[in-house]
Amino acid sequence: MAEDTDALAVMARILSPHCRVIRMSDGALIADWKRTRFLGLATTEVQKFALGSPEERAELVTGLMRAGCATGRRKKCADADVGLWLGGVHLLIRTLGFGRALRLLSLAAPAYTRADLPSAEEAGRLKRAVQSHSRRSWLVNGDCKSEAVTAFVLLRRCGLKATLHVGVHEHPFALHAWTASGGLCIPDADPRGRAFTPVLSIDCGGQ
Repeated sequence: MAEDTDALAVMARILSPHCRVIRMSDGALIADWKRTRFLGLATTEVQKFALGSPEERAELVTGLMRAGCATGRRKKCADADVGLWLGGVHLLIRTLGFGRALRLLSLAAPAYTRADLPSAEEAGRLKRAVQSHSRRSWLVNGDCKSEAVTAFVLLRRCGLKATLHVGVHEHPFALHAWTASGGLCIPDADPRGRAFTPVLSIDCGGQ
């Protein structure tokens, strides 16, 4: 019993963030929320994760990867994708307004069943890419709201933990937005040395 539980825990770490593994009386059920489908595993297959040889476990992982429920390596956002998302987010905010754009986060950044903590390298790479595209774009031109929302969406779509903050500075009055993840803030939480008090925080896809 304990071995099966350990096997399910290992399986959960292997699965993509949009998949959940559920223990069943005759094995396990993998719920793939991204594709709205379910995959069953027999008890013998679950036990291979706990007691099987490395070759048997590798075979099972390969099968999960072919089914789209697991990935060998987390997909990184291409630099060009960052620019496209940044421009799209900025136009969305300009068209709908910042408040309405935030309501759409649950669609753009789904609340996956698992959110991993990004490494400092991953978060730093994304921060450099977002700010580089923002500075080069005459349309975005360093807009903190666009940078924060873009970073939040891209991190959550990769199954990584991220929290979007909207803060206020009273004297003089100013609003600022940033996304915190992996010990970094995108953009900086205190630009020009100003401290902003968070009045709204969103994580897990806007929920």
